[in-house]
Amino acid sequence: MQENVLIIAVQRKKDDECRFKYSLEELKALTETAKGQVIEVAMQKRDHPHPATYLGAGKLTEVNQLIDIKAIDLIIANDELSASQTRNLQAEFDLPVIDRSQLILDIFASRAKTNEGKLQVELAQYQYLLPRLHGQGLALSRLGGGIGTRGPGETKLESDRRHINRRIDEIKRKLATVANQRHQYRSRRKANHTFQIAIVGYTNAGKSTLFNQLTQSDAFEQDQLFATLDPLSRQLKLPSGLNVILTDTVGFMQDLPTDLIAAFRSTLEEVTEADLIYHVVDASHPDQHHQQQTVNQLLQELGADQLPTLTLYNKTDLIATDFIPLHKPALTISAFSVLDCKKLLKETEELIKQEWKHYSVQIPADQGKRLQQLKQHSIITDNTFIEVEESYWLQGYLPDNHPLTPE
Repeated sequence: MQENVLIIAVQRKKDDECRFKYSLEELKALTETAKGQVIEVAMQKRDHPHPATYLGAGKLTEVNQLIDIKAIDLIIANDELSASQTRNLQAEFDLPVIDRSQLILDIFASRAKTNEGKLQVELAQYQYLLPRLHGQGLALSRLGGGIGTRGPGETKLESDRRHINRRIDEIKRKLATVANQRHQYRSRRKANHTFQIAIVGYTNAGKSTLFNQLTQSDAFEQDQLFATLDPLSRQLKLPSGLNVILTDTVGFMQDLPTDLIAAFRSTLEEVTEADLIYHVVDASHPDQHHQQQTVNQLLQELGADQLPTLTLYNKTDLIATDFIPLHKPALTISAFSVLDCKKLLKETEELIKQEWKHYSVQIPADQGKRLQQLKQHSIITDNTFIEVEESYWLQGYLPDNHPLTPE
């Protein structure tokens, strides 16, 4: 059963009008993703949110009237609330009150499928809720749960801080083990000189659709925010025969809870280890410029902003006018188009060739293993059989210091 949700928001005088409007639209979409129904939005223009109650006295009275008229079950704030603001608002409205961060954490809790994903979300929720334990009674004692209550569970949250801190330490130890395993997998791929591509982008930009089209995979994809939570890697063969690893990652979003980014650090390291990044942008979104900035800022924080990046302006089938890319190198594509996917793979090879060194070598026909290895690990541009000498003349590209590089 859907909960009736009322969104409260403060528009600061310095806020950009369009940006503020998009943040509200995003919060509505997040609420719907969490299976809530936005009934009303109560907005107030202020220099800054009220330090005690977020909204001013007059707006609080108006919200109380809306709660009665619209049969509201839950209040969601567009900003991150302090512990005292949450406590005071819950006392004022006699209803559960959560903020944008808690809503995102709640969605992640419902989406996590792997053990690592569940641990990461639980850690983020504990770290977020620990300083806010006082005054959580109303939200945690709600019968039947609901939005904002998924995850660790009320019995754990109502325990003392010592218990929660012990649990945080335990989760960190488990995640350290998983992170070490992930590091070993990456090291093995590096040792095998496997080229790695990471797909990044704002949530719902079409990353999983592109991933599925390129790898003929069946990763979960849906027109909703944070459809993908756990990273997924698959082998991909480029037109020349080169095998690469393609990894789909969790979507980015503005104002992601810092605890969540910290908890998912080991997962996001998949991006920093990549040789090439596909930055997928929803070209049909009216705020796509700001979405690109958000992703680029997060890549910078991860230390991945210097990696070779191909920006993919997706969903061009939804655009009526000519589209001008903001960043280069770039391609305009529709992830559903087979032709566009082929175009992408060809462009990928061209970018790799710019990073790698050209080689030419003659290989006797009886050295089949070496020939096969070069086909798998290099981009071959010319493969000619010389009948008189019973050998192959190969030209292509390999990374620096690759063990297959001809002497």
